Amino acid sequence: MRRSTFGAWARGVTLVVLALLWLVPAYLLVVNAMTATEDYTGTPLWLPHSFALFDNVATAWEVGGFGPSMRNSLYYAIFCAGVAVLVATLAAFAVTIMPIRRPVLWFWFVYAGTLLPLQVFARPLFLGAVAVELYDTWTVLTVVYIAICVPFAFFVVRNFLVTMPPELVEAARLDGASWSRMFASIHLPLARPAMAAAFVFQFVWVWNELFFGITLTISPQVQPVMAALARLQTDGTAASPPVLMAAALLVSVPTVVVFFAFQRFFRAGVRSNL
Repeated sequence: MRRSTFGAWARGVTLVVLALLWLVPAYLLVVNAMTATEDYTGTPLWLPHSFALFDNVATAWEVGGFGPSMRNSLYYAIFCAGVAVLVATLAAFAVTIMPIRRPVLWFWFVYAGTLLPLQVFARPLFLGAVAVELYDTWTVLTVVYIAICVPFAFFVVRNFLVTMPPELVEAARLDGASWSRMFASIHLPLARPAMAAAFVFQFVWVWNELFFGITLTISPQVQPVMAALARLQTDGTAASPPVLMAAALLVSVPTVVVFFAFQRFFRAGVRSNL
């Protein structure tokens, strides 16, 4: 009894420490983002000396030109993550439910896309985009983001589908249901928690993605929001640290909103993969 109590106490302390390690940087970001530029001393402030958050956000929005880039990232994150999750669900259904040959081989063929560093794809994607005249277009980032998001979403949804009882498939086949009808009427509704969890993961990844955003595009009308944030820090606009932190806080809002909007499905989807 004492050993189990000590284990529970140790886990609780560990979780509190990990939560503090995550919350302290977030707290410093918020406190310094709301500090007026003239009150910023050059070192991180632990207590707010003033409240100029909205002024700093307005300055960052105007100087950084976040309007087009926020619109671009919303499109990339919502559309690309949504299409990738749907494609991944179809692939997971085929590998897990349908009687295809060598399902393990197909699983690794799709999942292998997550095993290589993204920098490996930079040169061929850049040269290919230039060759087909898609460099610096919405199309090239849309295709790349969808392709990169599919493997991990496939892994999440596939792990959920393997837990479903095989009697569902047998009963549906006895009733004469086709594979497409079975997917649309049975497995797709049941897989919604896993799909929602995969969507949250991929939305956050696409929203925070910077490497391909600055490798395959150059114009602000096409680049994602993280490219605009990087440009605000490096283009010599002399934006103060509070303004930069307010901009970082601003661009993180959509990911927080999506997480809380999908948290019920996210928890259910994550539990199904544990």
